[in-house]
Amino acid sequence: MKFIDLSIPIINPEELIFDPETMELNIAYNNHDQGAKQMGEIFELQPEIHLPIGKGWASEKITLSTHNGTHMDAPWHFAPIQDRETIEKKALTIDEIPLEWCIGPLIVLDCTNYEDGYVLTPKDINNKLEDINYKLKEGDILCIHSNASQYYGTEEYIHHGVGVGRMATLHIIRQGIHIVGTDAWSWDAPFSITAQKWEQNRDPSIIWEGHFAGIELGYFQMEKLTNLDNIPPVGATIYCFPIKIARASAGWVRAVATLPE
Repeated sequence: MKFIDLSIPIINPEELIFDPETMELNIAYNNHDQGAKQMGEIFELQPEIHLPIGKGWASEKITLSTHNGTHMDAPWHFAPIQDRETIEKKALTIDEIPLEWCIGPLIVLDCTNYEDGYVLTPKDINNKLEDINYKLKEGDILCIHSNASQYYGTEEYIHHGVGVGRMATLHIIRQGIHIVGTDAWSWDAPFSITAQKWEQNRDPSIIWEGHFAGIELGYFQMEKLTNLDNIPPVGATIYCFPIKIARASAGWVRAVATLPE
């Protein structure tokens, strides 16, 4: 069995950049010498005498958003309600996701032929599935591979990738898909490109349209995946359990794919 890591690291922006400044995270590292000092104070001991090699514990304190790093959005992120197309109910939070949804066949659509900011339609999804001779089935986890992956860890990352439109998102979810994902910053087109379109036509339907589709049919989505270019269109299995954060709109996820050797 071959394992492929699909998750970006949670890392200080001085090293790699994945988010705008408004979402900047911080990791404060507590080294072994600092840990030794803390242990000395707690236990009233001398680290250099009483601790192995004179060192103590290492630890970290992190300040971040639930939407930093590779994460999974819950329907609650999109709106307070979901499933208006069937029976309207309160939107699920990340701690309410059915665990059986978090393991499934991974279907990867290569959308690197589309320009940045392009918004995928139902026809585009169908064409991509026809290209790989595959029909979606309930429990599949569908992920979009875009050009955003080329800008991994740079300021340009948030400005690249394709979006999945409202109708395309609903088209996917209606086929029994509960979880989707993308290697771009967002399931929707880059905000910088959408903002330019908004200035031109003032059409509110283009704003966060893929996310807002969750009002009609609730679904979960992963953002900021990586290594999708190392996954075949079909044949892999994905494991993507989000961290259980009470009543949260999202949770960090260590997404991993497996392939038979």
